[in-house]
Amino acid sequence: MRHRPIAVTLAVLALVVLAAGAAAQPAGRPLSLDDLARLRVVREPDLSPDGRWIAYVVATVDAEKDKRDTDLWMVAWDGSEKVRLTATADSAERQPLFSPDGRYLAFLAARGDEDEKKKGAQVWLLNRAGGEAQKLTDAKGGVSDFAWSPDGKRLVLVVGTFDPASDPEKMEGWKRKTEPPIVIDRYQFKTDEGGYLKRFPSHLALLDLESKREEVLTSGPYDESEPAWSPDGRSIAFISNRSEPDPDRTVDTNIYVIEARPGAEPRQVTTYPGHDMGRPAWSPDGRWIAYYQGEEAKYAAYELNKLAVVPASGGAGRLLTPSLDRSGQGDIVWAADGSSLCFVVEDDRASYLARVPASGGPVERLTTGRRTVAWMAPGPAGAFALLTATASEPGDLHALEKGQLRRLTRENAWLSEVRLAVVDDFTAKSKDGTIVNGLVAKPSGFEAGKKYPTILYIHGGPVGQDDYDFDFNREIIAASGYLVLQANYRGSSGRGAEYQKAIFADWGNKEVVDLLAAVDWAVAEGIADPDRLGLGGWSYGGILTNSTIATDSRFKAAVSGASSSLQLSMYGSDQYIVQYENELGLPWKSRDAWLKVSYPFFHMDRITTPTLFLCGLLDFNVPIVGVEQMYQGLKSLGVDTQLVVYPGQHHGIVTPSYARDRLERWLAWWNKYLK
Repeated sequence: MRHRPIAVTLAVLALVVLAAGAAAQPAGRPLSLDDLARLRVVREPDLSPDGRWIAYVVATVDAEKDKRDTDLWMVAWDGSEKVRLTATADSAERQPLFSPDGRYLAFLAARGDEDEKKKGAQVWLLNRAGGEAQKLTDAKGGVSDFAWSPDGKRLVLVVGTFDPASDPEKMEGWKRKTEPPIVIDRYQFKTDEGGYLKRFPSHLALLDLESKREEVLTSGPYDESEPAWSPDGRSIAFISNRSEPDPDRTVDTNIYVIEARPGAEPRQVTTYPGHDMGRPAWSPDGRWIAYYQGEEAKYAAYELNKLAVVPASGGAGRLLTPSLDRSGQGDIVWAADGSSLCFVVEDDRASYLARVPASGGPVERLTTGRRTVAWMAPGPAGAFALLTATASEPGDLHALEKGQLRRLTRENAWLSEVRLAVVDDFTAKSKDGTIVNGLVAKPSGFEAGKKYPTILYIHGGPVGQDDYDFDFNREIIAASGYLVLQANYRGSSGRGAEYQKAIFADWGNKEVVDLLAAVDWAVAEGIADPDRLGLGGWSYGGILTNSTIATDSRFKAAVSGASSSLQLSMYGSDQYIVQYENELGLPWKSRDAWLKVSYPFFHMDRITTPTLFLCGLLDFNVPIVGVEQMYQGLKSLGVDTQLVVYPGQHHGIVTPSYARDRLERWLAWWNKYLK
């Protein structure tokens, strides 16, 4: 389904002046547009083998250059020292990984002139003793992932197969400077950002660090990903879909193991007919591989990841958490003695670090509270390193020692100067009795007894959740004086498998019932002004915006981003062909199912809410035709509407000026009708 884009935006501040006699504002200034360049996002940490340092990526925005940048940093385990490792512009360093002896740090970056950057990211090596990073690879198809061998002498690479069409001068029979035609024969023929798909899969290769010699390890019409070395360095486990006759038509990914030598043949380890996923995690003795097992293929779009292990020699997988009705996520880490495994669990607006015995059994919760955990690694003396966030604090690195968190980084210390919303939990009951949990953000200076203009801000996915992570969009909307409601409707994650699968082949129905229950709750609580209600969302959040305004006329303004309503028109034009045919069937055989999920388009004459539509011009996830159709329909009906198109953007709006513009337009549209 439509994936929720990363929140990377700011908006212009529209500070609400409180009426005479209002309660005094708390200390600090309101969030403002000037904060755009100050927001720092921590990503992709890696703990050194001796546990003394954590390398990580910091993503920032340069508003003047209208570009994004990422650089590498390190922080000491005791938090006493922080070191910047790279300071290059336009090279986007990412995925830092310490060598097994801790002397080197390898990372991915696309550096050099434009021709070099067109090849994609390459592996670079930084000596921690000092000096410039050295380029290790020169793969024409780029390197998307890599892993160190246990002895530190080799790397396994995930390398893109070179597309000769990218070098038309060398194509036989094509000597023009004009790009050659795109020739496609695949069933799954397009993806957002990836564009039209030709048969140039990603394969594994071995790189000897001393000789710099690169050797092909796998080949064929299959993509390989998530490589992981066995403890003895003799084998590599990876994920691949090798279904016959056409892997494009299934979601049957499995774990394979191959000897780390050219000419070796991959051996299939798992046999479950659905998603086996996550980076394979070898047990310390090399006998077992841990991974996540998804739902059966039919429910692949709504799957709950279950922790499992399988013998490295192959055989039936075994679930370690069969009674845990929550999804696992992130890396899986074995205890040094192989007695247990740690992973992150997504649970009703939160996520936490968990541990389970290697033989299966009760799941032990290692972190608590209203926070999220995005990464973990075992640290010294039984401690853990975590990347964790709360509703008021973006993700930072922490040490978890004896059940207590100790902060290691404070990348957004400037937020202490800012007045943020108060984010509380709420629980509502839908008209069919379903319990719906969510978050309500109250603007700074909130006064009890006062009714506020309210925005129902709908997350995408649909599998995903509004959680206790820091959400800049939520904050900037609240900073403009709005009460912000975020409801985890049926289809959301964090509430179990049945809750996620409840909307199977029935989109825009139960979700709307749940969203309206959240609004009814806020009105009944006396905090939402029933005459000043707005809503909006992106991706599946935009799809549900369309469904909601076609169902209920109480909303005075809506913003619908990257959405679709005539789902028949999405068949063959977006990237979800496998899900469509598994879930809805072929349109010419299951016309009623397709018409049912196209409800907003065929009931457009019921919409009276002024609606702003937005989309990236190059979006292949939810193609722009989706918003164009809704815009055209409302325009024809005389409903106030506007269409905003962002050139050069895919499903996620990443150019900083466009991301800022998007939120400015959201707020201006809501302000026009709700204030």
